Amino acid sequence: MLRSSLFTLFALSIASITYGNPLVSQTPLTNVGRAHTTEGWSYSDCGLASDVVQIESINVSPDPPKPGQALTVTVKAAVTSPIEEGAYADVVVKLGLIKLLQKRFDLCEEAINANATVQCPVEAGVYTIAQTVDLPREIPRAKFSVSVRGFTGEDEDMFCVDLKVDFMKKPFFKVTG
Repeated sequence: MLRSSLFTLFALSIASITYGNPLVSQTPLTNVGRAHTTEGWSYSDCGLASDVVQIESINVSPDPPKPGQALTVTVKAAVTSPIEEGAYADVVVKLGLIKLLQKRFDLCEEAINANATVQCPVEAGVYTIAQTVDLPREIPRAKFSVSVRGFTGEDEDMFCVDLKVDFMKKPFFKVTG
């Protein structure tokens, strides 16, 4: 389940950028937690100390992600109480202020479909899991933001992650000297 919620959803969110449809409503992104930044992507843990899933780290390889290449996402997180059937995540992908995709994922179903090593119910504990997906070559050269909000089957906050991914080509060469 964690594999699906934290790895597959991130990778699917990036991959789905090319398939999204603009939607009417907009919601602001907030970055209030820990943040990780590299040249081409960053994440912010916007979750609460009381969330069921406490994200310790998210790493990607290659770093930064590249269209048309395999992307491996590795997440380390602590689960503080069992996660049961009915857990879900809402994912929103934006290009600037334009919402490209808004989708709800059943996390236990996604774990089954991804043949994840962690399946529902997920017991309390610390997990480090890696998932590899192929990114489409057709991902537009642009900067995207991805909002992932996870909830238990009882609609309680489970985790919150805001991601920014920059697929723009760098226009200038780095000068070393």
